[in-house]
Amino acid sequence: MAFLDLSNLEKVFGTNRVVKDFSLGIDKGEFVSLLGPSGCGKTTVLRMIAGFETPTSGSIHIDGQDVTAQRTNQRAIGMMFQAYALFPNMTVADNVGFGLRVKGIPKPDRDARVTEMLQMIGLPDLASRFPFQLSGGQQQRVALARALAPQPRVLLLDEPLSALDAKVRVSLRNEIRQIQRKLGITTIFVTHDQEEAMSISDRIVVMNGGIAEQAGAPFEIYNNPRTRFVAGFVGTLNVLTATVENAEQGLVSVEGQTVTLATGAITGRKGDRVALALRPEAIRLGRDHGRPIVLPATIEEVHFLGSVIRVRVRVAGTVVALDTFNRPDQPPPPLGSVAEISFAAGDAILLPD
Repeated sequence: MAFLDLSNLEKVFGTNRVVKDFSLGIDKGEFVSLLGPSGCGKTTVLRMIAGFETPTSGSIHIDGQDVTAQRTNQRAIGMMFQAYALFPNMTVADNVGFGLRVKGIPKPDRDARVTEMLQMIGLPDLASRFPFQLSGGQQQRVALARALAPQPRVLLLDEPLSALDAKVRVSLRNEIRQIQRKLGITTIFVTHDQEEAMSISDRIVVMNGGIAEQAGAPFEIYNNPRTRFVAGFVGTLNVLTATVENAEQGLVSVEGQTVTLATGAITGRKGDRVALALRPEAIRLGRDHGRPIVLPATIEEVHFLGSVIRVRVRVAGTVVALDTFNRPDQPPPPLGSVAEISFAAGDAILLPD
C-alpha cells in the first residue's frame, strides 16, 4: 500500500456526483498535482483527505492507517489555502506557532520551532509583524510555515498561488518545491494552471468531471495523452483531420500526404476520419530535414515575443500554431504570404474518440 492511499472515493452532494470512483496511491515524499478546470472535483478530493468532507464511499489510508472516519485534527495534515487565512490579530510568530500551541508543545520548544520555520521561509526578521504589514507573497510564506510547523505527515496545497502576481507566483512555487524536497514531505498540490503543475510535480493527475482522466509524470502527460480531454487541456494542441488508408499498417492521409502511425494505433476502417494532434514545437515553418511531411499553408498571424516568434498559419480549413526562434538575419514572414509547414509522423498523436 502507498503511503497515502485513496481507494474508490466518491462524493455526492444531493444528486450531484462531484467525485466518482477516484483512486490514487502516493509514495512517501512524492509531490503530486491535481490538475483540472474549475468544478472538476480536485478541491473536493483535497478536502476529503484533510477531513473537511466525509466521503460518500471509499477509503483514505495514511501510512497504513485508515483515517476515513477520523476528524481533521487526528490526521496530522498540514494545509495551505488559496486565501492566506492568517489570523489578523496574531503576529507572524504567533501564526506560525498556532498549531504547536494547540498541540500543547511547551513554549521553549515552540519558540525554537517557530524560529526554525521563519529561517526556512526567509523571514526571520518579521516575527513581530502582523499580517496586514506583509505583502501577499510574505503572507503566503507565513501560511506555508504555519502548515509545516507541526511536522504533518501530509501537506495539502489548495491553489495557494492563484492570488499572487505572476513574478511572485513563479518564485514562490519554486520555493515551495525546494522546501518540500528538503523536508521530504508527501504533498498534494491543487491547481488549474498547467504550467505550475508541469514545472514542480513528480506526477500529475488530470481530472475532469469528477474522475481521474490520466495520472503520470509531466513528460508522459504532455507527450502521451490517453484521452482527448487530456490532450487538449495540457499544453497547446493543433488538431488535423486525417483519413484512414490502412488501419493495419497504421496509414492515414493528411491533406494528400500519407502519414504512418504506430501499428495498432488505428482501429477504424478505410475512409474513416480520425483526429491527429501536433504540439507547436513539433512543427517547423518551411521544410526541415527529418520532418518529411510537408503541407501548404498561409500565414495568418505573427506575434514577435523576443526570442520566440509565435506564428499561426492556415492549413486547408484548420488554423495551426507553431513557435520559431528569432533570427536577426531572417525577418518574420509577412501576413497573407504562402508558406509550408513540416512535421514528422512520429510527432503526431492519434486522439481517441
